[in-house]
Amino acid sequence: MPQKKEEEKMKPKRIILIRHGESEGNVDKTIYTRKPDWKLELTSVGKLQAQNALEAYKIIIEKIEEDDYVRYHVRADGKNTMAYCSPLVRAVETLEPFKPITYKTHYDPRIREQEWGNFQQTLTKEIREERYKFGSFFYRFPFGESGADVYDRISSFFDTMYRDFEKKEFPINALISTHGLTAKVFLMRWLHWSVEEFEYYDTPDNCQLLIMERDPFTDKYNLITKLIPMER
Repeated sequence: MPQKKEEEKMKPKRIILIRHGESEGNVDKTIYTRKPDWKLELTSVGKLQAQNALEAYKIIIEKIEEDDYVRYHVRADGKNTMAYCSPLVRAVETLEPFKPITYKTHYDPRIREQEWGNFQQTLTKEIREERYKFGSFFYRFPFGESGADVYDRISSFFDTMYRDFEKKEFPINALISTHGLTAKVFLMRWLHWSVEEFEYYDTPDNCQLLIMERDPFTDKYNLITKLIPMER
């Protein structure tokens, strides 16, 4: 097996984001008035989506090229994924099926869902229309956050990831279990989207995998997943 060059950077080959599976809040908007957002669990459909996402993930990461042994840290035990996870229950439950192939998991509140307030009233038609007109990136929910606030904490999270990338044991894949808007903000920050580009794309589906792959020649990550434009 080729030996890794000491001067090679330890950036992973792939950074893959996954939005949590279908949750109680996705099927019952009134639940936010009686159950904290961070405690919302996956539905039975959501758990099945997470299991299916694992199978799709395995197909993506299973092929390891000979050159990968030089450029990246490939583990003999096959646990070639470092996971980062929002501490909200639905994100934790989404990651659960991935545990057998995960080297380590870091739970980080900076990649949590955009906050809409505490015990929330059901979003009215007026609030939804106002948010649409104003733009989801800058619109701030009463007692909650804007997308721009999420951007700031994602920027701080990047600092932690960059430090982790420098560790010799960092594996070939990084998986991030997070939330819809947060995943889109992550891509915006990483790929240097404008606000207009952010607003152009729709929120990823439940358990959709968003794949970024490192180009060994430019050292940059390319988004492999095709995103869907927002319906206007």
